[in-house]
Amino acid sequence: MNNPGKRSFTFEFKLGVVRRFVAGEATAAELAREHDLSSSKLVENWVRAYRREGEEALRPRRKGRPAAPPASEPDELERLRAENLRLSAKVAYLEKLRALREQGRG
Repeated sequence: MNNPGKRSFTFEFKLGVVRRFVAGEATAAELAREHDLSSSKLVENWVRAYRREGEEALRPRRKGRPAAPPASEPDELERLRAENLRLSAKVAYLEKLRALREQGRG
């Protein structure tokens, strides 16, 4: 659901505003007025994040819980080896059963 009063800003826009602030070209309040931002606090938050984490802090992040990594499925070779092992055990069991039955008859 979109919040009609909430604007989103591109990475390039935020970076340009932050660089102007850091270079001393304008104060946070001046930049907020110039770009019609809701508050100078927005600029200050961007600058604080930029100083703490660098440019990556200004990039948009996906919202919500991170996706779980996909479950790794065994590749074809592993699947065939497992099936071969199961069938080998089954054959050995049946051969032993046949041998026991023949002993009982003889």
